[in-house]
Amino acid sequence: MFDGDKRIIEKMAPRLKRVVVADPTLASARLFSELMRDIAQSHVWIAHNTERALRIAETCDPQLIVLELGAADVEGLAIARKIRRSTWSCRKAPIITVTGAATAGMILAARDAGVHEFLRKPYSMKDLIRRLEAVTLKERDWVEGVAYIGPDRRRFNSGEYAGPLKRKTDGSETPYQQKINQCLKIVRAAVAASETDPEQAMRAMLTQATSLQTLATDFRLTLAASEFYRHLMKHTQSGAPLTRAAAESWAKPLLTFLPKEEARTAEAA
Repeated sequence: MFDGDKRIIEKMAPRLKRVVVADPTLASARLFSELMRDIAQSHVWIAHNTERALRIAETCDPQLIVLELGAADVEGLAIARKIRRSTWSCRKAPIITVTGAATAGMILAARDAGVHEFLRKPYSMKDLIRRLEAVTLKERDWVEGVAYIGPDRRRFNSGEYAGPLKRKTDGSETPYQQKINQCLKIVRAAVAASETDPEQAMRAMLTQATSLQTLATDFRLTLAASEFYRHLMKHTQSGAPLTRAAAESWAKPLLTFLPKEEARTAEAA
């Protein structure tokens, strides 16, 4: 092992002490467990089915979750989605999916389920270390939405990707403005889901209201975000059901800060 790898491993190790591996194939699960013990002296729990994987994730607060894809007894993507939508302490923990039958559709599905990294079998120690480095040392923004909950998808499989930026807005907006616009778009989507998915809609709106108060440089936006947050908290404390009409009225002043093109697109839809 190169000295550079040793230094990286020393930095990663404290964040890899508790690991869950969900894989119905005992030999494969044991191999990964042994590698993690060699790399970070990790304590590894092995789950051979979906139910056990979720039970361990809920009770053991893992720092890393590794999911096999394409296996009958382990529904890797369902596990990822359940964890992301839960209230468990590990809901933001890095998730790496592993499979020997990678397809473009499977990779995109993993990304959209809130997975951090995708690892193809067979993989080398170097491949694994790069993925571990990506999830422990290369922090990614967290997206608390309704349709999507997880790390910023633009940096999916960052242990591997080295190509150009591809979004139309990449390079045309400042990083702060990109984050503000994303927060506003999530608020808009959460308002629309206020009655169909009230728990996650409220969690998404509260998260974005808090983020906007931190990100905003325009005092008017800060004030609108503060007022929005106040309404949300007051409603939460009341215990009343969340209605779309109420959410729309609270969000209306805030959503005036959406870029005109985004607002027109929403109206057209």
